[in-house]
Formats: sequence, structure tokens, C-alpha cells
Amino acid sequence: MNMSSGDDTSRGMRKGLTSYGDARFSLFLRKAFIKGMGYSDDALDRPIIGIANTASGYNACHANVPDLVEAVKRGIMLSGALPIDFPTISIHESFAHPTSMFLRNLMAMDTEELVRAQPMDAVVLIGGCDKTVPAQLMGAASANVPAIQLVTGPMLTGSHRGERVGACTDCRRFWARYRAGEIDDAEISEVNDQLVPGAGTCGVMGTASTMAMVVEALGMMLPGGAAAPAVSADRRRIAEATGACAVRLAAEKLTPDRIMTAKAFENALTVLLAIGGSTNGIVHLTAMAGRLGLELDLDGFDRIGRQVPVLVDLKPSGQHYMEDLHDAGGLPTVLRELRDCLHLDCLTVTGRALGEEIEAAPKPWKQEIVAPLSKPVYPTGGMAVLRGNLAPRGAIIKQSAASESLLAHKGRAIVFSSIEDLTARIDDPDLDVRPDDILVLQNAGPKGAPGMPEAGYMPIPRKLAAQGVKDMVRISDARMSGTASGTIVLHITPESAEGGPLALVRTGDIIELDVPNRRIELLVEGAVLAKRRSEFTPPSHTGSDRGYKKLFLDTVLQADRGCDFDFLVPESVGVTPDRS
Repeated sequence: MNMSSGDDTSRGMRKGLTSYGDARFSLFLRKAFIKGMGYSDDALDRPIIGIANTASGYNACHANVPDLVEAVKRGIMLSGALPIDFPTISIHESFAHPTSMFLRNLMAMDTEELVRAQPMDAVVLIGGCDKTVPAQLMGAASANVPAIQLVTGPMLTGSHRGERVGACTDCRRFWARYRAGEIDDAEISEVNDQLVPGAGTCGVMGTASTMAMVVEALGMMLPGGAAAPAVSADRRRIAEATGACAVRLAAEKLTPDRIMTAKAFENALTVLLAIGGSTNGIVHLTAMAGRLGLELDLDGFDRIGRQVPVLVDLKPSGQHYMEDLHDAGGLPTVLRELRDCLHLDCLTVTGRALGEEIEAAPKPWKQEIVAPLSKPVYPTGGMAVLRGNLAPRGAIIKQSAASESLLAHKGRAIVFSSIEDLTARIDDPDLDVRPDDILVLQNAGPKGAPGMPEAGYMPIPRKLAAQGVKDMVRISDARMSGTASGTIVLHITPESAEGGPLALVRTGDIIELDVPNRRIELLVEGAVLAKRRSEFTPPSHTGSDRGYKKLFLDTVLQADRGCDFDFLVPESVGVTPDRS
């Protein structure tokens, strides 16, 4: 066992030694303790590849993580390095109170500090459920240790009375039918057993699938790594190859800042629009870029969307599921269509450029999931950025999942002052609401809720649903699940809890939505708004005087800054995507 003080302290077991005032003793002690786990000196003298293990009994999306860890370890050992897995926070969308977004930054901090604190020459990040992938890459960007993302993969579909179903667009569709009285208690219970038939993330183009696709486009995942089902042999082969790639990343010292560049983020934004991705994707990409000092420009994003159409026929913008996209060739099939819209010289984790990886992908075959650029699923990008006196710093709408008849609409506001108010009154039979009204939710943003929950998908009032109303314009400073559909305006910035214009809306006000012209306006006289502003009082929260909740409320940024914590973000240099 060589304890020479001249040993390389920048790699393996010698990296980041605990401070005892004697570096040789620090290494001696470290080796003594890890040898208690049965390692030999030969193993401990090799490069170390950390594996962020996010398995959790609360997280069905990550139920296959133990299998993936073993496959990653195999790839690492076959390449001559030592794999060591370590646990981090695991967040599941349906098991996080008050919302998973509230905990995303905590997971990012956990990931960053554990990657920084423990000896590893590279790290494999295993995530899947919505907030886990952006949290891991936010942490990796800040730690700037060679890193590669591995996703758990989408679940397979189930079957309900002969109809193919999958989480979670179909969850919402069947629940809406149940609320409208179209199906009974017995059937909603039956379908509940089939919507999530096994391990993996939502099998539609929700946030989990969206983040997998955009991270592959960003260059931080192996080509073809986004779409393989969680339970497939392909997913395990991808895991093994990811382990081998991590060893190469360590040898080449290829750090995230060399891959996650301004141009690479433009590629990710382009793919986000072309796949009809989740509106959450723009918040997460903004946060990831912010960790590298890059500021994404929403107006530039909108310009890309006017030129890049939706190509992927997946729910909620289309009809199919992620396993169908995998069978169609996965993201490489999309990238091939988008070649002329991408920066092909961007570096990827393989050490090759994106353009080279597109060339190296299997040749295309006949399929019906990814449309040609000349005949898209939807004529423009999946999202549009709105501005106006109601959203001075922007708002987002997923136009590809909206009702065309409502994209230009003027209506009376029906205001709910909080999520609790919405819950209490939305199904009141005496609620004065008509199908052409606009539902408005306040205090559901980053600070208002807190945590910016996916409450923007407000339910249709029960009495209207019973009349057959399927969609209404809905406006809030909240988010919505990428699996949801409808004419829903989200991420109003500044949020109402910060005194943004959304806080000044009252029931009966007229709001005009004009998506073709990217406008959202509150049609109320300035003097009236000024009086309302003088009476504004920000909401208060119980338990906000201590712990993580206090940290969150004191430091969280608005949606246009990715909802990261202000003290984690370096000064921005600015990125303005431009396809003109």
C-alpha cells in the first residue's frame, strides 16, 4: 500500500482528502475504513466512478434503480475503474408535500455537495421522476466534476377494457370523465389499477420524458438513452454503456461546463419545442443554465418556436406513448429531422460532436411517431411565450395541447385567491361561472404556494363538466404537469405573492388572451389597478420562520430565473437564442 506524499491527489481515493492536518494520515484512515467493506489495494488504486443512487420505497419511477446500478457497475469495472454508489434525496411527483418543485433545489444541493465531498473522478447520475434529473444536473453543473446522466426510463402502457392507457395523461382524462359523471366508482377503480402497470416514469411526453429527451439533446446523456423502457434489456445495456462512458469522461477530464454550453442549451430548447414537451422543461433548463452563468432569453425561445414545429405524435399533444417513440428510433429520429435547426458542433459526453452522433445513429426506418419537418404534427413549436400587462416578465402556454378555438379569447375572470380557495369553491353549484369565463388562480407561484405546484391545471367546475364542457382558459402563476392538456396559461411572472399584476385581478374583470400575437392583457383602467396595488398584502405562511421553508421563501427566484435559489446562481452572461 503506497502512502507516498508524492502520490497524485487529484484522482481516486486520494481526491478531496478529509482534513486532519496530515494528508498521509488522511489517506491511511480513509483506506482503513473503506477496506472494512472488503476492497483490496488494487481496487482502491483505480479511478473511482460515483453512482448517485436515488432508489426509494416512495418512488415507483425509480423502482428499477437497483438493477441499473448493477449494470452501471458492470460497465465501470469492465473499463478498469472502481464503482461506488451513494444515496441522495429521491423525489417522486405524487409523494412530495407540498410539491416536488419545493424540494428540487434541496436535491440539487444534496447532489452537488455529495459529489464535491466524496472522492470520485466522475459521476453517473441516475434519475427519472420529474424534478430528479434537473436537480442532478444543476448539482453537477455547480460541482463541475465529469458527469453523465442515466434516466430510469418510461413505463410500459397498461390496458383498460381493451383500451391502451398510461400515466399520466390518461389519469387526468379518466378523472375528468369521472368528475363529469361519465364513468362510475367501479370503473375509476378499475382504471386506477392499470394506469401505472410497472416501474418507470410516465409513458407520455410529460416532464420526465421531456427532461430525458432534452438532456440527451444537451449532450449529457448517451445517444439513444432517453426513450428505452424502464423494464427493457435495452435500458440495462444503456446503463452498462453509461458506466463505461463515465470512465472515459474521468480519463479525459471532460467536465459539464464544456458540454452544457450556450449553443447546447439552444439545441435542448429546440428539441423541447419539437417534441411538444412539458412547460416545466423551460423552468428546469433555465435553472440548469443559470448554474453555469447562462441566462436563457424567453423571447429568443419563442422565436425558435415560430420556426420549429412539433414533430412527435405523443400524448398529450398527440396520440402515442414513449415505448412507441423508442420503437421509432428515439431521439436520434427527431434530431435527424432537426439537423438544419441545430448546432451540430456541440460536444457530447461521448467526446464526439452532436452532428457526428446523428451520423452514427442507425439508419431510419418506416415509422409513424416522428413526423417529417415538411409535414409536422403541429405547425409551430409546442409552447409560446406571452407578455402583456398581466405578465410583464412573461408567461407560458402549451399551445399544441390547447383548444384552437380558445387561443384568441376574451372573457370574464373568475378569481380564486389560493389553492385552498379553489378547492373549496370550484365545485360549488352556486358558483357564478360560464363556459366562456376565464378561471384565474392566485398565490400558487414559487413563494405564494409555496413551491409553485402543478395546480395550473384547474379542474373544470363540476356543473360545467356535467354539461359537457371539456376546456376553458385557465391562468395562474403555478405550473402544470407535462401530461396535462388544455388552454392553460402558466408561470405568470412576477407571481401574485410578489405583488405582480396577477394579484390585482378581481372576479368580473375582463382578460384578453391572444396567443397568435403573444399577448395577455388585463383590461382594467390604470387608476383602478393603482388603488388595488395600494391595498395589496403579501400572503403569509405557517412555519416560515425556520429550516428549509425559510431558506426557500427567502431566496427562491421567479419562474423566469428557473426558481433556483439566488445564492446558488453566478452572475449571468446572457444567452439569446436566435434562428433568424
